[in-house]
Amino acid sequence: MDYDSVADELYALRPEEFTAARASAVVSARTAGDRELAGRIGALRKPSLAAWVSNLLVRSSPGEVEPLLRLGEGLRQAHQDLDGAQLRELSRRQHALIRALSLQARQLAKEAGHPIGEGVQREVENTLHAVLADPEAARAWAGGRLTKPLDAAVGFPAVAEGVRPPRPAAAPAPSRPDRKTSEQQRRRLDRARKETEAAERELRELRDEAAAAGEAAEEAKRQVDALQRHVDELTGELERIRSEHQQARFAERTARERARTADRRVREAGRKAATAAAQLEHLTSSDA
Repeated sequence: MDYDSVADELYALRPEEFTAARASAVVSARTAGDRELAGRIGALRKPSLAAWVSNLLVRSSPGEVEPLLRLGEGLRQAHQDLDGAQLRELSRRQHALIRALSLQARQLAKEAGHPIGEGVQREVENTLHAVLADPEAARAWAGGRLTKPLDAAVGFPAVAEGVRPPRPAAAPAPSRPDRKTSEQQRRRLDRARKETEAAERELRELRDEAAAAGEAAEEAKRQVDALQRHVDELTGELERIRSEHQQARFAERTARERARTADRRVREAGRKAATAAAQLEHLTSSDA
């Protein structure tokens, strides 16, 4: 039992099967004495529906993974080189491939018993856009263990037909005070941007933790309800057995009483028979 194999098995399951399977894996790891593994497994988060569909696409269509990754590499390189013709060609391929993959993912979800709506499909498409724009997002998606859809907020700028992206013109060197002010402003903007991104990440993590806690509470409630039903069944069974036991004890006492009564009657009959035999013998002797 190792972490990667357990994680792969869990994220291959349907969403409603994840929580119970994770709990079972945690128990198995603890039983095996591996508390560290149990903790790592317990920290795995249940995927959202859009993340599950994205994972399903990776697992069900592994042949589609590499072409999308190569397309993303090409797009990123073309943007870096400011190659307009290459960008336009790759952009056409991008839109066609993402649309085809999102429709394929929707069909896979339907076949797996989880039809999705337009909102979830858009989240799947956003994930695919993020895969093209960000190498880290591409690696996460290809691993098939997403817990939430990827953010495609940072993507590629549109390239107009027949227009080559302009190379930035050299700006005149600012005076020293202006350069210092611009540098300070840039640093403030960078710091504010990083703080905003950190706050957004923390908010997403807190939301995920709240959702996970809610799911765990619901799962615990289901287990409590199931155990309560079992207790009720056992209580009813115990009452039935107690009633049968009391009836059996009553039947035993009745049978013993009947046995004692029959024994008394047998003894009385024996005495009567002995008396009658003695009288008969006496009468027989007298006649002789």
